[in-house]
Amino acid sequence: MGVEPRFKREKNFAVISMADIVLLLLIFFLLTSSYIVQPGLRVRLPRATTKEAVSEDRVIITITKEGGVYIGEKAVTLTQIPYLIEENKDRIVLIKADREVSIAMAVKVMDAVKRGGGTKIVIATTPEE
Repeated sequence: MGVEPRFKREKNFAVISMADIVLLLLIFFLLTSSYIVQPGLRVRLPRATTKEAVSEDRVIITITKEGGVYIGEKAVTLTQIPYLIEENKDRIVLIKADREVSIAMAVKVMDAVKRGGGTKIVIATTPEE
């Protein structure tokens, strides 16, 4: 004959505590995800007073102030651009040229895009302050 305890402990799962922990983790990840640095080339874009959003389906061509031309992260020459654009004729071509780049260089890149069949060319800018 054993002595039975007066109160039996119920076995249950603390759902409210788990929900609090999940909510805190969600807030933590939302806040820290904005601090993740996007890899890429560093360019200072020219300023403009007007702006227009560009869809995500695009080819990005970057021109650095040293005169380097990149499609995405890959360095390319002006002669390679038409062949690479032929594969993406229907996509928007976004040209991100450093503000130190000469107009002549930007025009050469735009001409190479047109030789490849690209018709939708957009130049990236930053808003004026």
